[in-house]
Amino acid sequence: MIVVRAELTDLPRLLRFRTDAAGWLERLGTDQWARPFPASIIEASIRAEEVFLFKEDQALDAAATVTLDRRIDPELRSLWTPEEQAEPALYVHKLVVDRQYAGRGLGGRILDWAGDLAARQGERWLRLDAWTTNSRLHQYYLGHGFRHVRTTPDPNEVSGWLAQRPARLAPPTFGDPTGVSPVGAREPERKMGT
Repeated sequence: MIVVRAELTDLPRLLRFRTDAAGWLERLGTDQWARPFPASIIEASIRAEEVFLFKEDQALDAAATVTLDRRIDPELRSLWTPEEQAEPALYVHKLVVDRQYAGRGLGGRILDWAGDLAARQGERWLRLDAWTTNSRLHQYYLGHGFRHVRTTPDPNEVSGWLAQRPARLAPPTFGDPTGVSPVGAREPERKMGT
């Protein structure tokens, strides 16, 4: 499996990931992602080179997607303490695995890839927020090494379950024919004289 950066032509597929996941989640009894997501937000993330696709081959349809950036969702900014906000972190958004690839550990491999990318870029944490009422999703992330930080007491905040795990190097998980790394990658620290 390889990882590639999403392009604007991938926008319909990214929207379909979202609607397919919403249908599956509804069958599980959760309203997560039930509201349509603005295509303009996904388009902006594609333009910022923050959206990644995971494929069995460059010519095949994507098996999964994730968006990675260094921005805290503005609605959740107050949930992270000022000290936490100051720490270097990469944030996971919109991680979706196509149902035909479910149960193969692909989501966990993507999280390990993201954690490795974060570590290589000098980040301290890999962070995420999850649907507040989706306890099954919380358990999934806890099972992949995330630690629950806090949950918002605001009943109107639908994605206020915060978690993080240390950024850490991992063995290569995906082929990388494009040299993928998010825009704005931190420059590695250089020693004097090198």
